[in-house]
Amino acid sequence: MKTILNYLRPHTLALTWTMIVKFIASMLDLLIPFILAIILDEVVPQKDARLIYLWGGGMALCAVLSITFNVYANRLAAITSGKVTRSLRHDLFKKLGELSMSQFDRISLSSAVSRLTTDTYNINVFLNRTQRMGVRAPILLIGGLILTSILDLRLTLILFLTLPVISFIIYTVTKKSVPLYDRQQTILDKMVRVLQENIVGVRVIKALSKTNYEMERFDSVNQELSETSRKAGSVVALSNPLSSLTLNLGLSMVVLAGAFLVNRGLSRPGSIIAFLNYFTIISGAMMGITRIFIMSSKGIASAKRIEEVLIMENDQPVLEETERSDSPAHIAFENVSFSYNGIENNLEDISFSLQKGQTLGVIGATGSGKTTLASLLLRLYDVTSGSIKINGRDIREIPPETLSKNTGVAFQSDFIMAATIKENIAYFRDIDEEKIQKAARDAQAEDFILATKGQYDHEVEARGNNLSGGQKQRLLIARALAGQPDLLILDDASSALDYRTDANLRKALSQSYADTTKIIIAQRVSSIMGADLILVLDDGKVIGKGRHQELMKACPAYREIAVTQMDAMAEVEAEHEQ
Repeated sequence: MKTILNYLRPHTLALTWTMIVKFIASMLDLLIPFILAIILDEVVPQKDARLIYLWGGGMALCAVLSITFNVYANRLAAITSGKVTRSLRHDLFKKLGELSMSQFDRISLSSAVSRLTTDTYNINVFLNRTQRMGVRAPILLIGGLILTSILDLRLTLILFLTLPVISFIIYTVTKKSVPLYDRQQTILDKMVRVLQENIVGVRVIKALSKTNYEMERFDSVNQELSETSRKAGSVVALSNPLSSLTLNLGLSMVVLAGAFLVNRGLSRPGSIIAFLNYFTIISGAMMGITRIFIMSSKGIASAKRIEEVLIMENDQPVLEETERSDSPAHIAFENVSFSYNGIENNLEDISFSLQKGQTLGVIGATGSGKTTLASLLLRLYDVTSGSIKINGRDIREIPPETLSKNTGVAFQSDFIMAATIKENIAYFRDIDEEKIQKAARDAQAEDFILATKGQYDHEVEARGNNLSGGQKQRLLIARALAGQPDLLILDDASSALDYRTDANLRKALSQSYADTTKIIIAQRVSSIMGADLILVLDDGKVIGKGRHQELMKACPAYREIAVTQMDAMAEVEAEHEQ
C-alpha cells in the first residue's frame, strides 16, 4: 500500500479540502436532532409561533447546507479519485511496457489486463467511497455519541455496549474476505486468458468444430470464479445483517429504557426523540464504516496486485561498458546457454560469428530453440551463461533504445494494428514516404498495396483481418526494412509466401541490403541455402554448422530436410507444368 499512497500525496490539498467540507456537512447533520430536542422541550412549551418558525427555519437551513456541502464534497472526491486512478493506470501501463519478457511471463498477459482494468477500477471505487464516507461516518459516530451523552448519559451507555460487537463483526469479515477477493482476482486472470485465447483463435476453433469444448472450458473457469465470488459475497453479506441486528437490539433497549425514564420523570420526550434520531444517524455511520471495510477488502487485494508490478526492479540493467573485444565480427555468440525455467537449458553452448553484411540461416524442428536465439539477440531475455556481442560490445552494455534503433525484426505472427498500410509500416517512426515505399517494394508488398482502393492509405483492420497471411507477412517485413537497420531478423517471417515471392524477397535483400547483417530463421531450406552460415538446431543444440553444400555432406538431419523439400518442390512444379 505504500506505493499506492505515493499517488495520493500530490492531491493532499484537495483531499484536505474534501475532508473539511465533509466535516462541516457532518456537523450540520448532527445539529438537526439537537435543534429538534430544543424545539420540543424548550420552544413548544412557550407556545410562541415566532420562535417555532425561527428554530424550524434553522433546522431547514442546516438540512439545505448539509445537502449542498455533501454534494460538493462528493464531486471533489470523484475528481480526486479519478485523477489518482488515471495516474496509477498510466504508470502501471508504462511499467508493464518496461518489464523484461521473463518478468512479463511471470505475470502473464491475462493478469496484466485484469490488473490494468479491474484492479484499477477497484482502487478508484475504494478511494471515492473512502473520501465520501471515511470522514463523514466517523464524525457522525463520534459526534453522535458525544451529543447523546449530553442529552442522556444513561441511554448512551446502551449504545456503547453495541460497539464492541460491531467492531468484532467488521474485523472478522475483513480478515476472511481479503484472501477471498485476492483469489477472485487470480481466477479472473484465468478467465481473461481463456477469453483472450478464444477471441484470437476463433477461426481455428470454428474450423475444428471445438466451439462446445471451448464453451465447457469457459464455463469451468466461470463456475470457479462464480463460486469464489459467492463465498466472498457470503462472508461480506454477513456484516450488514449482523450489524443491523446488533444496532436494532440496541435501539429496542433504548426505546424501553427511554419510556421507563420518561414515565419516571427522569427524562423528557424531546430528548428521547432526538436520541432516537441520533441513534439512526449512529446506525448509518456504523453501516458506512462497515461498507468502507468491505470495500477496503477489494481495494487492498487490488492494491497488492498493482503494487507487485510497480515495485518490480529492472532485472535487465544496462551494464557499464568494458573494453571492447578486437574481433571484427558484427554479431558474435560466445558459448551462449539459456534456460527459461532455470532447470534445463533451452539453448546450450551456441557459438558463431558474422561479419557485417553476412547472412545467418537457422533451421530446425519445432521447439529446437530458433526463436529463443532471436529473442536473446534482441535482448528480450538475458543469457544464462556466455555472451552475445555486437561490434565487439556485450549486448548487455548497449542501451535498449540503441539496440532497437539499429535492429529490424519480423516474426511469423506479429502485431498489425488498425491503421493505414503506411502507418503500419512506419509504426510511429519518423520515416519519409519514399523509404516506406522502397521497404514495401523490397518486401514484395508493393503489388498488393497498389491494388487496394486507398493504396498506402488503405485501412487495415485490427490484427490484419482484411489481409491474407502472405500479405500480412510482407507488410511486417516492410516494417522491419523501413528503418534501414544494421541488423535484420526474420523469424519464420516468409512461411506464408510462395516460392517465387520468397526468392524475389531474398534477391531484394541481397541487392538492397548488402551492408545489413541478416538472420533468417526458416523452415524452408530454399530460404537459407544461400546464407553465409547455416545453423541446424535440435533440442537447443547445434547439430550442424556451415554452408549449404557442407551441410548436405556432413549433416544427415539437414540433408534429410533438404531432400524432402526439394522432392516436394519438384512434384509441385511437375504438376504445374501438366
